[in-house]
Amino acid sequence: MKPFLFLFFLNILIVCYGQSTSKSDLVIGETIELQSQILDETRVLNIYLPQGYHPDSLMKYPVIYLLDGSINEDFIHVAGLTQFASFPWINMLEPSIVVGIANIDRKKDFTYPTNNEQDLKDFPTTGHSQKFIDFIEKELQPFIDKNYSCSTEKTIIGQSLGGLLATEILFKRPELFNNYIIVSPSLWWDDESLLTYKPEENTTIKNIYIAVGAEGEVMERVAKELFDKLKAIQSDNTSVYFEYFKEQNHGDVLHLALYKAFELLDKNQ
Repeated sequence: MKPFLFLFFLNILIVCYGQSTSKSDLVIGETIELQSQILDETRVLNIYLPQGYHPDSLMKYPVIYLLDGSINEDFIHVAGLTQFASFPWINMLEPSIVVGIANIDRKKDFTYPTNNEQDLKDFPTTGHSQKFIDFIEKELQPFIDKNYSCSTEKTIIGQSLGGLLATEILFKRPELFNNYIIVSPSLWWDDESLLTYKPEENTTIKNIYIAVGAEGEVMERVAKELFDKLKAIQSDNTSVYFEYFKEQNHGDVLHLALYKAFELLDKNQ
């Protein structure tokens, strides 16, 4: 073999054998299938666990419940933002557990019955939010409390139809969460009937954060009306916030809104 060819092949061998690699799974939490008797179906939960979490630890963690919590929806970026916000050098949030509730039919689960004919046409499976709220209260929260090291601090995040559901919970079952993050709520549903509802008084709510982007006259108006309604009846224990993101739209407002919400929640702890 000619010398230059020998050196050529020798260099290839050095490169190939000098680059040893290993591969392992990237794990940020776990995925669980929870059989719901109330919903009569199996629901997937995507759960982010903060760094250093151990089930036998005496440390108790706040829990953030995320509607639209599928892997291909909002779970990944919300879990990442929660991790970032709890870094010691950021110190915006306490290290927290995120429970992402994966969807099967969000139009069914997130809406209460409507009398609007167009709603019924566009959402033929609609009107089962009561069952879904029962699922959260009687099955999901007890399951999480039993199987994870949780504090009593509970936050719900809902956008769009998820924001409609979060508002319904706030009005009808306010004790289920201490903090409500409601982004771009679809309060146009059923001719805006939820805005006529008189919320129950509750002293356990710490923060209510409402946000909307540049999403058109109706979406912007109903979000502001929700804020005004809650601001008028807020208790001394509750802080109510509203933000309008003029550079964001319905598709990209959530992440920035959550960042601002986490900042405000931290200031009011």
